[in-house]
Amino acid sequence: MSPAGAVPDDLGARRGLQAAVARAQRWAADKSTVVDALFVAAMLVPAGTHVYIHSGVRAVAAWSLLLGMFLPLVVRRRYPVAAFAVVALCGLVQWLTALLIPLVDVSLLIALYSVAAHAATRYTLAAVAVMELGGGMAATAHWARESGAMRVFIFLSGMVTAATVLGINTRTRRAYLASLEERARRLEFERDQQAQIAAATERASIAREVHDVVTHSLSVMVALTDGASYAVHTAPDRAAEAVARASEVGRQAITDMQRVLGVLRGSTAGTMAELHPQPGLAQLDALLSEVRVAGLPVELVVGGAPPDLSSGVELAVFRVVQEALNNTRKHAEPGVSARVLLSYSEEAVDVTVVDDGVPAVSASGRDEGGGHGLAGMRERVAAFGGELETGPRTGIRGWRVHARVPVAATGATATEPTGDGAIATAPTTHGATMTVPTAPAPTAHEAIATAPTAHEPTATRLSRAGDAA
Repeated sequence: MSPAGAVPDDLGARRGLQAAVARAQRWAADKSTVVDALFVAAMLVPAGTHVYIHSGVRAVAAWSLLLGMFLPLVVRRRYPVAAFAVVALCGLVQWLTALLIPLVDVSLLIALYSVAAHAATRYTLAAVAVMELGGGMAATAHWARESGAMRVFIFLSGMVTAATVLGINTRTRRAYLASLEERARRLEFERDQQAQIAAATERASIAREVHDVVTHSLSVMVALTDGASYAVHTAPDRAAEAVARASEVGRQAITDMQRVLGVLRGSTAGTMAELHPQPGLAQLDALLSEVRVAGLPVELVVGGAPPDLSSGVELAVFRVVQEALNNTRKHAEPGVSARVLLSYSEEAVDVTVVDDGVPAVSASGRDEGGGHGLAGMRERVAAFGGELETGPRTGIRGWRVHARVPVAATGATATEPTGDGAIATAPTTHGATMTVPTAPAPTAHEAIATAPTAHEPTATRLSRAGDAA
């Protein structure tokens, strides 16, 4: 194998080893009693062999002491205080009977460690006191006098201290890891909750906009079909044209609905908030005036000839400009200015909002602190198959927001002189006008001539549609 291929292989081997170790740790944590039982069995083998060979007439006492000091360790994690009490009692018996068995005193240190790692602090202090008392008693035994009682006591005290500190560190580390896991779970839950709230809020906002689009389209269709019904006998050609135009308006409304429903998946009627009129590009000058009054100088530059746009596309572009300028006011330093570049082409509408200030927060910070403006803009633009780019300007100071929204299919405009028996104009969904014949009945003429415009408030549209009907 080539040296270049050895690095991925080594990385894969390390990852495999880490995964195996993690699985072993999880298994040991889940099967702690089994692990402790295996450990006790491993300790009983050499100690039991020594008892079997050297116990002699005291075999029963030696075996009882051996099992009494090791078997409680099987449940040391579940019942640390009880296990330590049994082991300490057996240690007292050992001191009274002067039975010396290799490795058996290690069980005292293991039991002390278990108390320090798994029990409350008061139990740990009590266990340390018992062990220190036992160390003093062991230092006075006849087998320890040859090495010096003080030296034996210091040695045993050091072992007790080491076992206690190790147990406390283990307990502290376990508590710290548990707190980190709990915090991570809580943050993950809060993040998901905030994301769901943001998505629900934006879906409700888009649902309000869909309501306006559909209401406008239906009012135009009703006006056209009413006019066609009155003109069907006097001007059948004009009536057929009106019906065809109504069909185009309906198809355009269906197209708008299909775009937005991709974003609205999962929303219910219970999440839709109060309905409000929605703006379009005709209200862009009013928006910029409000921004200037708020203290942010802003310039509008328009390039190209505006094509016929659906109300949904106009609303998406309007919201991008509105949110970008709002972010500039909130996050840039005082004294900055902004520029809105609106470029039309046959394929798409490009809108760019730039400012010349140094952002007071990072790129990710513009959507932190409870705000979801960038997420909302991205969803709006994506609903029409567009793209959104945000970030600092390249080479110069300032922030840049750029959106490209494809132009939807639009209808043509046809007009003819009006008069007795002539035709009147009515706007389509995307703002273009169309012609339908007027009938001798005055109400039919009014129904077509008073059809709502693309940017009228919802209340005005519904009022005019009701008057026309």
